[in-house]
Amino acid sequence: MSRESSNKGVTYKDAGVDIEAGDALVRAIVPAAASTRRPGADAALGGFGALFDLKAAGFRDPLLVAATDGVGTKLKLAGQAGRHAGVGIDLVAMCVNDLVVQGAEPLFFLDYYASGRLEIDVARRVVEGIAEGCRIAGCALIGGETAEMPGMYGGGDYDLAGFAVGAVERQALLTGAEAAAGDVLLGLAASGVHSNGFSLVRRILDNGSFDLAGPAPFEDPRSLGEALLEPTRIYVRPALAAIAEGGVRALAHITGGGLTENLPRVLPDGVNARIDLESWRAPPVFGWLAKQGGIETAEMLRTFNCGIGMIAVVAAERAEALTACFRDAAVPTVAIGRLEAADGGAERVRYDGNRTAWDR
Repeated sequence: MSRESSNKGVTYKDAGVDIEAGDALVRAIVPAAASTRRPGADAALGGFGALFDLKAAGFRDPLLVAATDGVGTKLKLAGQAGRHAGVGIDLVAMCVNDLVVQGAEPLFFLDYYASGRLEIDVARRVVEGIAEGCRIAGCALIGGETAEMPGMYGGGDYDLAGFAVGAVERQALLTGAEAAAGDVLLGLAASGVHSNGFSLVRRILDNGSFDLAGPAPFEDPRSLGEALLEPTRIYVRPALAAIAEGGVRALAHITGGGLTENLPRVLPDGVNARIDLESWRAPPVFGWLAKQGGIETAEMLRTFNCGIGMIAVVAAERAEALTACFRDAAVPTVAIGRLEAADGGAERVRYDGNRTAWDR
C-alpha cells in the first residue's frame, strides 16, 4: 500500500452517510413541496427555518394549535409490501385530524424521515405522499429533516414523524364543553384500518400464512397489502365545513384506543355516550381481523376504529343537516348514538346491539 493511500482520511460517506444523496432528495421533492403553497407560506426548501405569516392567512385573534405523530408499525408492512406513498398521507392525516377536532385549520407541516441508508426513490415516494396529504388538508409542506443514521436502522427500514401547526380564532375554539345529553353522535366513515393497531395486525399476519402480494381474502381484487395499507382518511375540509354550518359540539379523532378511549376525551363531566353497534357497517377488513385473530368485541373497540374514523357530537336539531354536509364532502356519515346523562357508572361509552358493525 502506498503512503498516499494509507494516509487517506475516512469520509462521512465511508461511515455510511451520503450527503450527496440527501441533496439529490431535496432537489427531487422541491416540486412536491411547492405544490402545497397556500396563503401565508412559501414552500421553498433548504433553509435553516421556515416562516409562516398568520396575518396573510387571514387570522385576526388566533390561537396556535400543534400536533405531532407518526405512522407506527404500519411502516413495517409498507416496507414488506413495497408500497410507500400511502404512509406519507397517513403521517399527515394523523397530525391534521388531531388539529381539526379543536376547530383549527392546519397551516403548515414538517416531516422527519430517518433511515439507516437513504434510498432516494423510497424517500421521494414517501415525501410525495406527504405532499399529497398536505394538499388534501390544505396546509403547506414548509420543511423537514432527512436523517441518515447507519447503525440505528437496519436494511431498508425507515421511520417517520410529522409535525403540524394550525390556528383557530379564539372564540371558535372547539372544546366539547357545550356537549349535552340528547346530542347526536355522527360516525364519519374510516377508509380502512388507518394507522393504529398495526402491531396486532402484524401479529395476526405472522400467525398465518398470508401473502401481502396475493388477493385480499375480504376484498377482491385488491391485494392484501394494498387493502391493509389504505391511507388514513383526512377529515379536515369536511370537518371545517361542518363547523362553519353550526351545531357541532365536539369532534373526536378515533386513533389508538379506538372508540372506547377516544370519545370520552372530548366529553364534559356529566354525560356519557351510548353507541349502537348495529347502526353502521364496517369495512370487511375488520371482520377478517376479528375472525383471524379471535379478537373479542371489547378488544376490537379499544384497538381499532372499527369503521368510524371520527365522531362528531352535534346538536340533535342539526344532525340531519350536518349528516348531509359530511356526505356532500364525500364522507359517508351515519348517526351511531347519543349522549345521555351520566348515572355514576364508570363506563363513559356504552354499547348496544346484538351484532357488531364488523359481523355483518
